[in-house]
Amino acid sequence: MVDRIEKNFFALNCPYEDAEAVLFGAPFDGTTSFRPGTRFGPSAMRSESIGLESFSPYQDKDLEDAPVCDSGDLDLPFGDAEAALSLIEEETARILNDGKLPIMLGGEHLVSLGSFRAISKKYPDVVVIHFDAHCDLREDYIGSKLSHACVLRRIHDIVGDGRIYQFGIRSGTREEFEFAKQHTKMERFTAENLDEVLTLLSLSEKPVPVYLTIDLDVLDPSVFPGTGTPEAGGLTFEKLLERLMLFQNVNLVGLDLVELSPPYDPSGCSTAVALKILRELLIMKYGK
Repeated sequence: MVDRIEKNFFALNCPYEDAEAVLFGAPFDGTTSFRPGTRFGPSAMRSESIGLESFSPYQDKDLEDAPVCDSGDLDLPFGDAEAALSLIEEETARILNDGKLPIMLGGEHLVSLGSFRAISKKYPDVVVIHFDAHCDLREDYIGSKLSHACVLRRIHDIVGDGRIYQFGIRSGTREEFEFAKQHTKMERFTAENLDEVLTLLSLSEKPVPVYLTIDLDVLDPSVFPGTGTPEAGGLTFEKLLERLMLFQNVNLVGLDLVELSPPYDPSGCSTAVALKILRELLIMKYGK
């Protein structure tokens, strides 16, 4: 049984057995390469969620009574990346096996690998949509293959070529960009071609399962300074929200939101931005 920390997230009061989706936190930043602190992301979002309305004027819908359960934060070992990933995989598999959509809050981006391992076993034809400032395609980072700088490379190890679509990328090594040319579909700086990708996926005979991973540093640091590796030149909040609303009819089988690091934005604005993105995603899928 996975240990967990108590939950408290606004407007999500659905019991687990009645839920269609389950939100959980993965507070881990044991491989952060620059500024640590993302392990505080899920708890900050919970404590600050009291300041956010459940109604979305963007979509004219409400999150009240949505079939989404908040199962709390996993209690993860800080110094052991593989053990943390195993616990995340176990939790994701439990949610999937119960016929529900797993929605994970990070934590650093490496936590996505744990969730994705479980999802790829249930959905071997899954496609990955990746929003980020960084390629995350290094073979290793200072000798370690388990790093938030390598997470999409490890996911590529699982799915192979042509199944990873990357948007907003504006930072990486020469080798990462060369790897992307051969093995992933990357749109540098923007996400203007996302609608074309989603349209292409919809042409399949059966709905293509999609895993959506959102590294919040895809946003410009003027909008979202509360992250460990800020990169100038990112998306605006409005542009990211516009792009995410394209997922309305996509066959999402997993979702994560990672790399909020509250200590680097004492104003709390970055946490508020992360909360609003999460609210809009949840309302898009389950609002009324």
